[in-house]
Amino acid sequence: MDAARLQFMTEGECVMSFFSTRGGSCVTASQAILRGLAPDGGLYVPAMFPQVSPEKIVSLSQLPYARRASEILRLFLEDFSPAEIEAAVTAAYGGDRFDDPAVAPLKPLDENTWILELFHGPTLAFKDMALQLLPHLTTLSARKNGENREVSILVATSGDTGKAALEGFRDVPGTSCTVFYPLDGVSDVQRLQMVTTGGNNTHVIAVKGNFDDAQTGVKELFSSPDFAAEMNARGKVLSSANSINFGRLVPQVVYYFSAYADLVARRAIVCGDPVNFCVPTGNFGNILAAYYAHQMGLPIGRLICASNRNKVLTDFFASGTYSTHRIFFKTMSPSMDILVSSNLERLLFEAADRDGELVKTWMRTLKECGSYSVGDQRREWLESLFWGGCADDIATLDEIGRRFRENRYLMDTHTAVASSVLREYRQTKQDGTPTVLVSTASPYKFARDVLTGIAGAGVSEGLDPFACSAELEKRSGVPMPDQVRRLKDLPIRHKAECEIEGMGEAVLREFDR
Repeated sequence: MDAARLQFMTEGECVMSFFSTRGGSCVTASQAILRGLAPDGGLYVPAMFPQVSPEKIVSLSQLPYARRASEILRLFLEDFSPAEIEAAVTAAYGGDRFDDPAVAPLKPLDENTWILELFHGPTLAFKDMALQLLPHLTTLSARKNGENREVSILVATSGDTGKAALEGFRDVPGTSCTVFYPLDGVSDVQRLQMVTTGGNNTHVIAVKGNFDDAQTGVKELFSSPDFAAEMNARGKVLSSANSINFGRLVPQVVYYFSAYADLVARRAIVCGDPVNFCVPTGNFGNILAAYYAHQMGLPIGRLICASNRNKVLTDFFASGTYSTHRIFFKTMSPSMDILVSSNLERLLFEAADRDGELVKTWMRTLKECGSYSVGDQRREWLESLFWGGCADDIATLDEIGRRFRENRYLMDTHTAVASSVLREYRQTKQDGTPTVLVSTASPYKFARDVLTGIAGAGVSEGLDPFACSAELEKRSGVPMPDQVRRLKDLPIRHKAECEIEGMGEAVLREFDR
């Protein structure tokens, strides 16, 4: 049987290979992590999904988060030794890097809903769950493949990935990190977190466009032979910290197993019971990790894909047609302001029965025509596991206020989108399955809008971001994170801007500074 079409393996078998979603390009895990993007522009996917037995899930429930991570990661990263993986996860999740000893704590929200808090890392967003680990995996991958050039990380961010990548790679020997963010497309706190970043190897550039423009520009730099030659001449090799890199995706698989294991440990469920996950979604990496966990044997009933007003994914799951022929909206959940969800390509690879040529055709059609359709049969296959819903800014504010009044829980704008969509899903489907709501950011990263949600629009009028945070702390009783409190006094270190067409030149200028 063609190895690229194998979908399952049992624990203990080896060796795991990775293939491009657009066909071919067989590599090891370390090579996939080091390269980030396949030469044909596709995304690396595992040749098969390792299976995790119910007995293994029960055993995970007795372990701390770092040990859980080691157990899951080793199933994919087979050219890394167990000792290397254990050292990497200890460095990523140990010490005081996360302000909660559980790392990804699961908290009850109401009688049938739990909230998975993924914002306890240094940058207050779920991206820390992977980007505290990725630098360790990247440097290990470079050594394993005899790469002596500087690994130059290029990142496009819709708000949270940028700071998490900068923080993860800051002053890591043998690396540099350059982040592009949309000039007017992130929150005040998100922008300040990035532009105040220290380190001798960090660069931040504002792109005069939206996130899709920045992401497309980064992908074009990866596929440009001329840019690669220029980087090589400078002793650098490109890699990615976006979720197109499998090294970003696989650590995210861990926290779905961890959440389920916590439910088992608390006897909220019996191992084997289905659990739904509701995930606020932009670039599709977070919910794709849940799909991978499902393919590995995690008993997931339904994956609820929550979008904001930019509801390209909601429409895709409903119609089977992905179309970017629509207005781009700037919303109060900016990390989801995306029209081209890159990680959807990995799900399409599975929907296409791992036919790379078909995926290549869809991606070419998207680039040339702005849309593609997968057909009714594949849409029905997707619909058997996924359900898409959306919430606009009005619904988001309403949900923030409602959850605070009813549950005394303070949630950020992205989590509120998911909470609103979950409410809609339950009303529509009458599904009483226990559900984990994935919370992706601290409410203090979006203090103005969260304050408006719990106290009304007039309260934040005339207040700067720090005054909004102080007022939110006063009214909610939820302590302001030190990371936000300290921002006010940090100097602005990064002021570069560029046009969409000038991203490559902007990177080189940063290196010459």
